[in-house]
Amino acid sequence: MKLRKIIYLIVFSVVVTIIYSCADKFDLNDINTGDDDVNIEGDTVYVQIKPVWEGYNNPRDVMVGREPFIYVADTDNDRIVVLNLDGQILGTRSIKKPIALAQDYRLNLFVCAQFDTVINSQTQTYNAVYKLDLAAVTHQIEIAPIKRILPRLSDFAQPQREYTGVCVFYDNSYLISRKGPNNTNIIDPDNSVLIFVQKRLSDGTTTDSLVGRVSLLDPTGSGTMSANQISSLTSYNSRNYNLTLTLTGENSFKVQPLEFINSPDFTGYRIAIEANSADLMIPGKFLNPEGSALDNSGNIFIADAGKDSIYKFNSFGDELESFGVFGNDKFNQPNGVAFFNKTLYVADTGNNRILRFILSTEL
Repeated sequence: MKLRKIIYLIVFSVVVTIIYSCADKFDLNDINTGDDDVNIEGDTVYVQIKPVWEGYNNPRDVMVGREPFIYVADTDNDRIVVLNLDGQILGTRSIKKPIALAQDYRLNLFVCAQFDTVINSQTQTYNAVYKLDLAAVTHQIEIAPIKRILPRLSDFAQPQREYTGVCVFYDNSYLISRKGPNNTNIIDPDNSVLIFVQKRLSDGTTTDSLVGRVSLLDPTGSGTMSANQISSLTSYNSRNYNLTLTLTGENSFKVQPLEFINSPDFTGYRIAIEANSADLMIPGKFLNPEGSALDNSGNIFIADAGKDSIYKFNSFGDELESFGVFGNDKFNQPNGVAFFNKTLYVADTGNNRILRFILSTEL
């Protein structure tokens, strides 16, 4: 018997024992036991939950909402899919080419997508950011009121601009990442992070107000504090404005955790983990990171589509566990990752499916 198989059997028997002792949490029938469904690295086992969620076409993002429901950006099916935690589809909404999702604390759903419009008798496609009011219709996404936040009228002169991510903070302010080829204008480069706040109107309602862009981010920078082709934004579930961004441009540090500082001397973002100080910040560590997620302990998960891999780091940037990087063909260009209640959700984009894993360290 191969050594790998022996190790697998030993470790898996331990996992089965733990699962039996936690029978109120997991059904053993929902755990795959095939060798290809378990990834071993160090003392950590990634056990895939079955069934695989299929029926998607190039899904680019997966998110766990605050309800909690599961949201999938089913990109080439031009729809958003809402599921419960068991994978039952609760509803869908037709939106052209959705690629990124976020949710605020009022349960509004943000979607980075596209729309078509007619300009000078020609149909033109633009990237857009939508906001759906799910609470207004008890989460019936098919009929949820929808508002287009971007592009603004002035953006129609920049059809190559793309909106790639949204992250929301505790006060419902939020950031939107944008990328594009035109970055010579120091006032309004394509590669930017836009800041939106909630502005209260005289009638007591609130509206989304664009107040500027995050400063000190170099639109084409190859080092830290860069906005060079941002592919995702992730905020923390804390009363702060910290975030993690991923980049796909020419940059040595394609995952960058940022810390928001508010002091008499400086107000704004700075890099939270210095270059070369931890595994996360090793030059060239990532190839094409497209998504990130955080758990309640501040651990960072990265979906690297270029390396067909998922990485996990602690809040200091030390690599804890990763899989897909050991020659396993589990993933094909994973673009999205989410974490909730000891379960890891992966948008396995190239394989047109959503995968779920229990991490043995979380059992």
